[in-house]
Amino acid sequence: MRAMRAQKFIGYEGLKLVDLPKPAVTDGKVLVRITAAGVTPLDHTILSGKFHGSKAPLVLGNEGAGVVEEGGGTDFPVGSRVMFFGTYGAFQDGTYSEWVAVRKEDLCLIPDNVDDVSAAGIPVAYLTAQVALTLAGFRAGKTVLAPAIGGSIGNAVTQLARALGAKYAMSSTTNHAKAEQAKALGFNEVVDTSLEKLGDGVRRITSGYGADIVIDGIGGEVLSEALGALALEGSLTTLGYSASRKTTIDVTNLIVPQASIRGLNMFAQPQAAITDAWNVIVSLLKSGALKPIVAKTLPLADAADALRYLVEGRPFGRVVLTI
Repeated sequence: MRAMRAQKFIGYEGLKLVDLPKPAVTDGKVLVRITAAGVTPLDHTILSGKFHGSKAPLVLGNEGAGVVEEGGGTDFPVGSRVMFFGTYGAFQDGTYSEWVAVRKEDLCLIPDNVDDVSAAGIPVAYLTAQVALTLAGFRAGKTVLAPAIGGSIGNAVTQLARALGAKYAMSSTTNHAKAEQAKALGFNEVVDTSLEKLGDGVRRITSGYGADIVIDGIGGEVLSEALGALALEGSLTTLGYSASRKTTIDVTNLIVPQASIRGLNMFAQPQAAITDAWNVIVSLLKSGALKPIVAKTLPLADAADALRYLVEGRPFGRVVLTI
């Protein structure tokens, strides 16, 4: 089978198109013919040699969509369209390939109103967003901030929070054109940080209240600024570092509002949390309340270009490989 494998973790040039044996199906595994694979910032982090535990050579791809060919039983009959997320592409070969043997518990049936390309970009972003919101104690009426509209977490958190009854579902961007694009797509509570500071924008939108919940996938200076936007007894969840792993915190932004900060590692979440998140997401997908945004699709052989476009082009929406 064809696969895009990181022969070495040396950046884009480390990715090579190779021919590998089709995976065998063992107990508890389901053979899935991959039709589309989501491209994520984690793929780039691994390819750059900056992720703990991953070892080359490794087929990248943390999430994907496809068709069940064998081993799905009555839950996932042959021919079922499925999407999934797991340790694929991090600690075992992933979805940048024509077939993957997937743990049955990682699979989710794709709703009929969602195409495979859109589905391939759903698992990482929306599962992470829903788990993060749940752990932060989200309920209807809360105010939520997820910086970086256009990015996977920014889009997923704001869409989910809005669909689940948030009073405000806010995001941000440093790019004025992207702010206008966000508004055209229905994201009406976006802080344009080329015109005002993040904290100022959040307080303007919320009439001085602030954010009960911040879900940050950016890190760096954005995390520091987002802490300053927290409401009384608010919380910030950090789960990514695409901007930087390091930041400087003004501790009074935690002390004065008696706020909290926590980390989230999706690979460490219990199966029950993932199952609960899938139930919420699938229901909202079926109703049309969630609408995944795909910025660009490229063929499998262009995986390096897809990653470069994601990281350097910073598109509005997901980048997906078609296979």
